[in-house]
Amino acid sequence: MLSPHEFATLMLVNAAPDQIDLGREELDILLERQLVELEELSSGRPLPRLTVDGHAVLQAVTRLH
Repeated sequence: MLSPHEFATLMLVNAAPDQIDLGREELDILLERQLVELEELSSGRPLPRLTVDGHAVLQAVTRLH
């Protein structure tokens, strides 16, 4: 089960990955749960993005409403 902050971070990674603070504790948890991964850009900067499982979590929650 994701906390409200973890879920909000998951939504933020989906909507605006370039706006996420890579030092967020919630991001570390999402990385551990393999809901988010870091993609290295050509500039060398990591960019968080949802994994297939991360997308599935968001879709499951969307279907509930």
